[in-house]
Amino acid sequence: MFCVERAVIMAAGRGERMMPVTESVPKPLIRVNGKVLIEKLIDNLRFNGIDEIHIVTGYKSERFEYLKEGYGVDLIYNPLWNCGNNILSLFQARDHLENAMILDGDQIINDPRILCPYFERSGYNAVFTESYTNEWLLTVENGIIKSCSRTGGINGWQLFSISRWDQQTAKKLKKHLEFEVLNNHNTQLYWDDIAIFSHPDDFELGIYRMDPGDCVEIDTFKELCAVDNSYLNYGN
Repeated sequence: MFCVERAVIMAAGRGERMMPVTESVPKPLIRVNGKVLIEKLIDNLRFNGIDEIHIVTGYKSERFEYLKEGYGVDLIYNPLWNCGNNILSLFQARDHLENAMILDGDQIINDPRILCPYFERSGYNAVFTESYTNEWLLTVENGIIKSCSRTGGINGWQLFSISRWDQQTAKKLKKHLEFEVLNNHNTQLYWDDIAIFSHPDDFELGIYRMDPGDCVEIDTFKELCAVDNSYLNYGN
């Protein structure tokens, strides 16, 4: 059994599909149903005893500064946040990956228990879905991820942006992360591509099972309005 000692929150992106709200505020700092997304996420991590928290910022990074004093978190600035994909953000936080939970800063956690620090195998939170989804869909055999469809499908495990990495698996992740960025100059990958698509033979990842609704990922302005109707007349 392993235990998460720290969290790395990815919060550097602009959130283009969340316009017009993100014109003035980074996506993780949007207030949803009265609570700032990343503040609630930090509270849920602390609920689970995860107090060492590193947040990778980029777009409007100065807006996150209040979190240092108010929540005691560490801010890591990604100067290349607008020059590639999120592999560049995790690259900036690569020294904090051992025994870490990596998650996106724009998720709504409806059940804080899904951020439990204890885990048996490195891997991703996932929800089994029988109906169609266009999200990344995992095929899992005997608890091990065997393949992933980028275009979704049916009857599989939908991957969510919450993952846990033990010390040895994190060292592999860091090694490949550095190789892709420094040697291959591959700035357009999602960081998740490394273990799932680029170097799958070096990893044997599992899943942390969730129920539907335990975690909600908000990707578009329409989805934001669906969970908080105060935005229906935003900008009018």
